[in-house]
Amino acid sequence: MNIILLSGFCKKKGSIDICMPGAIAWLVSGVALFSALMVWAGYELGTYQAEHGQVGTVTAELENIVERERREIASTKAEQRAHLDALALRVARLQAHLMRLGALGERLVGVGKLDSKEFDFSSDPAQGGLEEGRVSSASADEIVTDLQKIEHLLADREAKLSMLETQLANRKLIQETSPSGRPVDKGWISSWYGKRTDPMTGKKAVHHGIDFAGAEGEPVHAVAGGVVVKSGKGHGYGNRVEIKHPDGYTTVYAHNEKNLVKVGDVVTKGEVIALLGSTGRSTGPHVHFEVHKNGRVVNPRKFIRAP
Repeated sequence: MNIILLSGFCKKKGSIDICMPGAIAWLVSGVALFSALMVWAGYELGTYQAEHGQVGTVTAELENIVERERREIASTKAEQRAHLDALALRVARLQAHLMRLGALGERLVGVGKLDSKEFDFSSDPAQGGLEEGRVSSASADEIVTDLQKIEHLLADREAKLSMLETQLANRKLIQETSPSGRPVDKGWISSWYGKRTDPMTGKKAVHHGIDFAGAEGEPVHAVAGGVVVKSGKGHGYGNRVEIKHPDGYTTVYAHNEKNLVKVGDVVTKGEVIALLGSTGRSTGPHVHFEVHKNGRVVNPRKFIRAP
């Protein structure tokens, strides 16, 4: 192959002989080299993209895992707080139960007249025992079970103690409102209930009460709690006080120097209701004491102590 070169710059003419097989060989080698370079560049580019893309995917998955763990931890903490709040509420209820039982126990000690040192509800009960060799902490389920047992036990004890308090209170109320005892602190019985010789006429007559003689002006006490239904002068009774009690009982205190209560007053057992005197049909200072049951006069002897 003969290539003719024409050069205006050099103003020369010439030619170069080129071997055709050699030129083709060089051309093929160049194309192969270029193709190899292109393949290598493509491989490197793909590897780079693959590596960076995989790292990004792994990073995203790790972030998702961490976020899920955070949510689970937050949920677990919230659940634990809820359980702790529930336990705190139950403990508060138990403390309220204990406070009520303590107050109730103190009232029962007073009502039952028990030894306050023996039944001291303000301090922990005395306990003791040998140290155990092997010990273990209680589980949460065991603690909840124990709390439930304590709650039921306290509720049962509170109900029973309340019932006992009611019974004691009723018993005390009955004692306070049932006629018993003498209407005077001092003095002596000058006339019993029943038939006697009337001190005014000398004839036989029925005496409807018991007379307690004493010094004029001495206090006259109510023998039971109740409501004053009469306070004033009565025929033959002089100054009289009449008190109505439960269970149909009524007591009368007559011949008083002065009445100290008025109709409608609520009086308690032992309260001073009058001053001993000799008003009305009387021969000297004394209090005429009567007891009525459902409107009928009864013998007061069984309601008073021995003189």
